[in-house]
Amino acid sequence: YTRGTVTAFSPFDARADAEALRKAMKGMGTDEETVLKILTSRNNAQRQEIASAFKTLFGRDLVDDLKSELTGKFETLMVSLMRPTYIFDAHALKHAIKGAGTNEKVLTEILASRTPAEVQNIKQVYLQEYEANLEDKITGETSGYFQRLLVVLLQANRDPDSGVDEGLVEQDAQVLFRAGELKWGTDEEKFITILGTRSISHLRRVFDKYMTISGFQIEETIDRETSGDLEKLLLAVVKCIRSVPAYFAETLYYSMKGAGTDDDTLIRVMVSRSEIDLLDIRQEFRKNFAKSLHQMIQKDTSGDYRKALLLLCGGDDE
Repeated sequence: YTRGTVTAFSPFDARADAEALRKAMKGMGTDEETVLKILTSRNNAQRQEIASAFKTLFGRDLVDDLKSELTGKFETLMVSLMRPTYIFDAHALKHAIKGAGTNEKVLTEILASRTPAEVQNIKQVYLQEYEANLEDKITGETSGYFQRLLVVLLQANRDPDSGVDEGLVEQDAQVLFRAGELKWGTDEEKFITILGTRSISHLRRVFDKYMTISGFQIEETIDRETSGDLEKLLLAVVKCIRSVPAYFAETLYYSMKGAGTDDDTLIRVMVSRSEIDLLDIRQEFRKNFAKSLHQMIQKDTSGDYRKALLLLCGGDDE
C-alpha cells in the first residue's frame, strides 16, 4: 500500500531502458528528455535493475555517466533518484554531519519524520555502509537539548499505538503546561521525554488537552519558550505527530517560498517521498497553501530540472 506518485512501471524492460539511456548520453550532447522521462517513471527498484543492466551491457557505471553528462540541480536530482532507497536517508545524514559545520536541517527533517522501524533501519545501514555508529557521529557534532532530543529519537523506542489512557493524557498535558507556560524558563527535559517517547495517538490527544488547559496550541508555546535548533526540532516532531504529509507539504512550501529556492531540501523531499506519500503531501499542500505543489514547482524552477520535478509530482491539484 502506497500513496506515492511513482509506482512500478509496466511492462518493464531493464535492458531496453539501459540501451535508451546509453544512446541518450553517447557522443556529442545529451538527450536530457529521455533520461528524465525514464528515471522519473520507474520506481527505485527498477532503476537499480536498469543500472545493473547498463553495467552488464556496456561495462559502464550509469551513475558515473549521469554525473559526467549532466550538470547542476538536474544532475543532483537524477543522481538522487538513482540512490538505492534503503541507503537514501543514511547517505543524507552522512553528508549532513561530515566536514565543517553540521546541517541541522537535514538531521531534524529525517529524524523527526521517520518511523521507529525506519530509524532502526537507518542506523543499521549507516553502520554497514560507513562503518560508523550514527549516534556517536551525531552526538559528536551537536550539543545541549537539541542533541538530547536527537538521541531520544535515535533510540526509536516510541510507544506503540494502542488504546489511549485518558488519565495519562491529562497528566502529560499538565506536565507540559507546567513545564512550558507556567514556569519561568522552560523544563526542556519534560518536552523531550514526552514528545520523544509517547505513542502518536496518545500525543495527538495530549495536544488537544494542552490546548484546552492552556488556551494555546503546543506549537505556540514551543515557539515562545525555546529557540534555535531545539525549537525547530521540537516543532518538526510535533508537526510529524499531527501529520507527516502536512509536515512535508510545509517543508516543500518553505523550500520554494520567497527569494531563492532551497533545492537540496526540495530534491530530498520529492525523491524520498515519491514512493511513500507524495499524493497525501500534494493534498495537504493544496489545502494549506491555496495553490498546488505542481503550480509552485512550475513557478519556482526551470528547464529539465523543472520537467523532472513536475513528473515526480504527478498531477496538478487545481
